[in-house]
Amino acid sequence: MRATKEYRLSMTDEAKKIVDQLSLEQKVWLMSGNIDITKMSRDELMAMMGDMTSDENHYNVVPYAAGGIEEQNLPPMLFVDGPRGVVCGNGQTTCFPVSMARGATFDTELEERIGHCIGKETRAFGGNLFAGVCINLPYNPGWGRSQETYGEESFQIGQMGAALVRGVQDEDVMACVKHYAFNDMENARFKCSVTCDQRTEQEIYLPHFKDCVDAGAASIMSSYNRYNGVHCGHHNYLLNQVLKKEWDFDGFVMSDFCWGVRDTVEAANGGQDMEMMWTQQFGDRLVRAVQDGFVPQEKIDEAALRIVRTILAFDRGHKEYDMSVVGCKEHIALAKEAARKGITLIKNEGVLPFDRGNVRKLALIGKLANKANIGDHGSSWVRPAYVVTPEEGLRRANEDCEVIWNDGSDLESARALAQEADAVVFVVGYNHDDEGEFVSAEQASNYTGAMGGDRKESLGLHEDEIALIREIGPVNEKSAVVLIGGNMIMMTEWYESVGAVLMAYYPGMEGGSAIAEILYGDVNPSGKLPYVVPYKESDLPYVDWEATDQYYEYYHGYTRLEKNGIEPLVPYGFGLSYTTFAISDPQAEPDGDVLRVRAKVCNTGEREGDEVVQVYIGFENSAVDRPRKQLRGFRRVSLQPGEEKTVEIEVPLEKLKYYDPTHRVWRLEQMEYTVYVGSSAAADDLTATKIAIG
Repeated sequence: MRATKEYRLSMTDEAKKIVDQLSLEQKVWLMSGNIDITKMSRDELMAMMGDMTSDENHYNVVPYAAGGIEEQNLPPMLFVDGPRGVVCGNGQTTCFPVSMARGATFDTELEERIGHCIGKETRAFGGNLFAGVCINLPYNPGWGRSQETYGEESFQIGQMGAALVRGVQDEDVMACVKHYAFNDMENARFKCSVTCDQRTEQEIYLPHFKDCVDAGAASIMSSYNRYNGVHCGHHNYLLNQVLKKEWDFDGFVMSDFCWGVRDTVEAANGGQDMEMMWTQQFGDRLVRAVQDGFVPQEKIDEAALRIVRTILAFDRGHKEYDMSVVGCKEHIALAKEAARKGITLIKNEGVLPFDRGNVRKLALIGKLANKANIGDHGSSWVRPAYVVTPEEGLRRANEDCEVIWNDGSDLESARALAQEADAVVFVVGYNHDDEGEFVSAEQASNYTGAMGGDRKESLGLHEDEIALIREIGPVNEKSAVVLIGGNMIMMTEWYESVGAVLMAYYPGMEGGSAIAEILYGDVNPSGKLPYVVPYKESDLPYVDWEATDQYYEYYHGYTRLEKNGIEPLVPYGFGLSYTTFAISDPQAEPDGDVLRVRAKVCNTGEREGDEVVQVYIGFENSAVDRPRKQLRGFRRVSLQPGEEKTVEIEVPLEKLKYYDPTHRVWRLEQMEYTVYVGSSAAADDLTATKIAIG
């Protein structure tokens, strides 16, 4: 109920009565974080800025407050960060796989359940807002923080983000969606101005935000970067015109922390409702700006009304949870389920699953094999009670097997181990030093956290890991690579050196267990890559990660490769199983505002498994330049051996439209569309039917 716009708007009259009783100073108080930076000690400041080396005094260890007026019985907004789970506390919360791994599940129902867990843990810590719905679209997979989003495809990002919004808000917790908009680079995020044409803006970079708004998101966080030269934190077009007017967003906008508002008047007039986390540009400056006539009183009244109305809607009779839900067995089991469903089998030439009876000595090679590697050490850093490493998972999975770890630094010792082992597992990839959130010394001289930033040098593995796999992989025919990382990792240089490749992403606190279960076949892999893997980095859009100006083209990811006629190494949406599936007999028919797509899915193998049925729409008859095809629907289905099901997927006709920048309208072309149904974006994995619309 609280997730719906109708319910929140029903609180308008009550909220207006409260706002009408407030002074200008009180209204402005609602619009800022409650922290006074000028009165903070050095230790407090270091904690607030993210002293990530301290377990007792880390960023967001408790919810951060903004606003609240006690005499009006109005609680503050109490901020909790994410998106891997709740950032508060020390060694307590559930650490889910990163969003990219959850995106690989293509399972909106699972993501909604994760939202429920996160909402409960947020409330247990006393929070009422979860700011972990991160849905920025990586223009290039080198973006260091892309592990926090769901993939490269706007449609899929929007569906998964909307599911998280619904789950969180069903637990009476406000969901904050971030970072609006065009926040797709890390090192230059404070200085870069992004530009693109209007079709790119409307069709590629904004739809997933609208999907979350349509799902009822209570709050939007603006981003640090500029768009067309204007800071997104005070961008009249993005905030007032698009978000609040065209999308009819009823919640409130908050700035990204500390540096998200740069000018008092521009921000207030531009649609910024709340400056986080402490007052710099609002507060007394904003009061004077109103008194001097630079900011209309109506702007303050509107912001205060949005904030009060939203908080009232989520505060009245909200669900209560104590600390018993934090890191509970049910939540940890869900974290493991997400890891099992997201981990993606990319290649398997008879290597997997391992047969326990035939694997008595396992060579485990790589520096990351025994590391608790759950992702970035920035604002998304969750601190669970434990993390199962790949080594721990493999030792538990086969107690009769001798697991011998070698860090891979000495090729000869690694070679000798691989030669005598029954199977070899390489664990390679990235950690928080390689990619993640970035804060420069200029922004925070006391910041001591390890900030990886963007992957500026290469999108591939480290040179020593490439050499390791190429030299040692062919030594043992039962060699498998487990990749750890937040987005696409180039594989061309070593792909033929091993018989199996598994993408584990950052798989959360139970990741090592899930990896081992899949390697031994206890769990049938079912993840699908939420990005394309090219043969060459040059097939992807170029980004200057230190740029002050960056142009975003219309095409990126799999649509760019298809537009240019380039075959990928691994297609978008691809993932293998230990069983086989056949998808046939696609049918499509318009039904009101949706296109109903049906297909038969049969498990043609010998064990139970999950398939992700994907629907792509082809636009080859379009009068305007459009992708060859785009993902416009998906559904995960479980099948027993020999079982067949008819799967129906609704494709909203809105998602078939293109944007007409001349008239600023969306247009649905009257033409024949191709409807592709299959298991990945590759032509060989799809069957097609035609449908005339209009």
